[in-house]
Amino acid sequence: MSTLFVDESKAKGYTMVAVAVAAHDAPALRQQVRALVLPGQRRIHFTNESDSRRRAVLARLRDLGIRADVVHSDDRSELAARLSCLAAVVDLAAYRRDARIVLERDDSIEQIDRRFLFDQVHRRGLRGALSYTHETAHQEPLLWAADALAWSWTKGGDWRRRIAPMLEAADDPTR
Repeated sequence: MSTLFVDESKAKGYTMVAVAVAAHDAPALRQQVRALVLPGQRRIHFTNESDSRRRAVLARLRDLGIRADVVHSDDRSELAARLSCLAAVVDLAAYRRDARIVLERDDSIEQIDRRFLFDQVHRRGLRGALSYTHETAHQEPLLWAADALAWSWTKGGDWRRRIAPMLEAADDPTR
C-alpha cells in the first residue's frame, strides 16, 4: 500500500504533484528527506531556497528514488482548478490502488477539501479503501518532496528537465 503526498503550485495555472511512497519505505525516506534541512530551518520550502540548494535537493530526491505524478488545470477560478486537480489525484490514487492521500494543511481551504474528497472517494466506491488527511508541512517531510517538484515543474526549463527522471511516464500536464 502506498500514500500520495501532494503539494501544489498556483503559478501558471494550478499544478499538483503527488509523490507516491510505499508504506514500508516511508519511515526511512522521511528520515532521509528530513536530513536535508539546514541548521535553523524547520522545513524545505523551495520558494525560499537558493538555486544551488535547489539543485542539491533535487539531486538527492532523485537519488532517493522519489517518483511522482503531475496534474494541472488552467481553470481561471483558483478553487475550480484546485478541485479539478484534487479529482485527478483521487483518480490517480484509485488507479494505483493507493491507500492514502496527504495534503499540506491550509486552514482556509481544508473544509472545502474534506467535503470534496469525501464526495470523490464515495463516488468512486473507495470508502474504506482510500483515506485522506491534511498535515502541516513542517511535520511531514514527504510533503517537501512534492513542494520541490511542484515548484520545479512550474518554473519550467532546466528545473523541469532536472525532475523529469522522477516523473511517471504517463504524466500529461494538460490533464
